[in-house]
Amino acid sequence: MGILSRRYGITSTSFFSVLHDHQHKKNSLLCIGLDPDPTRLPATTRADAHPFFAFNRAIIDATRDVACCFKPQIAHYAAQGREDDLQMTIDYLKQGSIPVVLDAKRGDVGATAEMYARELFDRYGADAVTINPYLGLDAMEPFLEHADRGIFILCRTSNPGSAELQNLELNSGLKLYEHVARLAASTWNHNGNVGLVVGATKPTELRRVRELTGQTTLLLPGVGSQGADVAAAMAAGAGGSLVISSSRSIIFAEGRGDFTDAARASAIATRDEINQCRDAA
Repeated sequence: MGILSRRYGITSTSFFSVLHDHQHKKNSLLCIGLDPDPTRLPATTRADAHPFFAFNRAIIDATRDVACCFKPQIAHYAAQGREDDLQMTIDYLKQGSIPVVLDAKRGDVGATAEMYARELFDRYGADAVTINPYLGLDAMEPFLEHADRGIFILCRTSNPGSAELQNLELNSGLKLYEHVARLAASTWNHNGNVGLVVGATKPTELRRVRELTGQTTLLLPGVGSQGADVAAAMAAGAGGSLVISSSRSIIFAEGRGDFTDAARASAIATRDEINQCRDAA
């Protein structure tokens, strides 16, 4: 591992152990996505030399006791040439011992996959990442071999067009997403560090993934701006570990007072709704 991995990464305990500890201590399954939009930044942070980091730091400070982890989406930074802001954000979270899921959705042939793994783990120091399984196991190995990091594999995503490929039926009778789920819970999980990304907007498929994977940790995007039914998602995902991700509806929440007050109020409301639905499920 590189210098940044040794300095910032989780090395003594697995990512999922640390994550579940934060969930227990904070009584929260909420993951807050840090996806800054330069057109929506408040004036107080837009004027900063590092506007994305200034915005993220304010959001983190306002919600760190409410969220079990934070999930920056790498494209939101790279598209604006703000990789330094991303690094500063991750460093800030690591200084506070807060788990970081770097949403990158990488997936490529072996040598290139190795470079992507170095980028995400060594350069940025992410505790967990999202990856694409489309190229198969050999393309995922450079990520999976980091046994202390969390690897969230795309399985049944929340976007409207995902069924076009993910619901294709195979000769085995399984749908493609079911095949991914089964492999992720067995062959691919030889280091015990695999989770799956399953959209909260797809409760029927989510329930099927839970049936196939047992207690595997599932990362559920789609709550908030994408309109997922929290109660339906919590009921479908019951029986194992869940991480519920919400981004825009929290970081760009509207309300009275400072933007951080609105973000905190939205985060608390989202956490409480998740907890109520979890208890009901």
